[in-house]
Amino acid sequence: MKPFRSLPYALIIMVLMAAGPVLSFEFSEIEKQIVEYKLDNGLTIIILPRHDAPVVSCVTHVDAGCVDDPMGSMGMAHMFEHMAFKGTREIGTTDIKKELKWIDEEDRIFELILAERAKGELADSALLASLDKQLAAAADSSDQYVITNEFGQIVESEGGIGMNAGTSYDNTVYYINYPSNRLELWMAMESDRFANPVLRQLYKEKQVIAEERRFRVTSSPTGKLFLNEFLGLAFNSHPYGKCMVGEMEEIQNYNRPVMRRQLSSHYVPRNMAIAIVGDVNPDEVIRLAKKYFGRLEDHPKPRPVMITEEAPFGVRTSTIYENSQPMFIMGYRIPPAVDPDYTALSALASYLGSGRTSALYKNLVKDKKSAVEASAFTGFPGEKFETLFGVFCIPSNDFTNAENESMILSEIEKVRTEPIPDSELEKIKAKAKSGLINALASNSGMAAQLADYYFTKGDWRELFKEIDRVNALTADDLKKAAEKYLDPDKRVVAYLEKPVEDKSN
Repeated sequence: MKPFRSLPYALIIMVLMAAGPVLSFEFSEIEKQIVEYKLDNGLTIIILPRHDAPVVSCVTHVDAGCVDDPMGSMGMAHMFEHMAFKGTREIGTTDIKKELKWIDEEDRIFELILAERAKGELADSALLASLDKQLAAAADSSDQYVITNEFGQIVESEGGIGMNAGTSYDNTVYYINYPSNRLELWMAMESDRFANPVLRQLYKEKQVIAEERRFRVTSSPTGKLFLNEFLGLAFNSHPYGKCMVGEMEEIQNYNRPVMRRQLSSHYVPRNMAIAIVGDVNPDEVIRLAKKYFGRLEDHPKPRPVMITEEAPFGVRTSTIYENSQPMFIMGYRIPPAVDPDYTALSALASYLGSGRTSALYKNLVKDKKSAVEASAFTGFPGEKFETLFGVFCIPSNDFTNAENESMILSEIEKVRTEPIPDSELEKIKAKAKSGLINALASNSGMAAQLADYYFTKGDWRELFKEIDRVNALTADDLKKAAEKYLDPDKRVVAYLEKPVEDKSN
């Protein structure tokens, strides 16, 4: 949970300004109602009964994201997110034995394709063309047994809503809301897609992923700037520096054997947590979890990513040229979310660039009209490892990237040398508290945050300490954090500029 995210808070801000002790009391009462249980195979279950309505929100959080992808297969976590909705050995097929026969044939042919591609310039193009046709034919043969979107159809027919998933650098999360009397159905279906994944239609789905990459990165100047230039500049060694959807060559080389090995090592009970919030009985939840999720094989929790980045030094820049709106993004290395300084850094980002009342917006957008967008944020691209404090700016037509960068550096220098006004600090705290309460108001929001905190901060109980951490902030805390991390001589900047016109002709 990022309590300093810009979220709606008008309805409760008056209460927040005066009700710190009340909030702490209410949070402590909620915390007492939560039940945590660990199955024999290591899977953690977090349960919060809320009997306001006969509904339940279920979140499956896998502590594996794009940073955990095998070398040469960046984006594979995102690929599995797609595969998870294709069904299992029981769901999505008319004849699993016949389908698997053709799936094995797909894999055999693709292994030959990979071997030929590995020859580089010596590869036989005619043979590759022939193998591609054979692969397409095998895929068509396996498709004849596929029941398209049966997984989603079952969910919808049983009253499930909001089925979705998201893959980040740090994790992969699956969401769903059901009538509470359909909890057992969710347990059966959700556990099945981790116990019996088929990776159905993999080679066809790769084309969907490739098109997604073209849309998000190749054809998107902003995507190129953020996901290629900026992150590549900020992280030379760590996977945070890789494009999370993978390079096109990596996508083309995705295959089932590698994906199955990744699933067996990272999508395991000890690397997962399920959070269930709603009209449920904890004892019944645990009974059902034992019955369904208990069948998942116990494996050791995978080793965490151990790659570390060298200490930041100097000002590193990169520029791409596109016939597009100029913009730039600037970043400073900061610690992960578990670090005590992270709350102060998030508050700094809120003060500098979160919303229309922030310092950068008022100075650049409203007063000087030098920019149409100026924002600041923490936690990009992730929060589990050393990450970035970012500042993003889109200049207005009469101003340049360089001019806005200079103004932003001046604003940052102010927070490094002068404490922010107490009145501004109180506004930041109010916004943070309201954002937190908004995020926890719904069953789905609460479930997502409980699971996220379990892995990102090591304990879901840390979620209920956020208000205390925010309340404890002082203006001096923010100044010290700015001095320590927002060093003007230790930053990276990626620019998007329009091509320079050649006036020599």
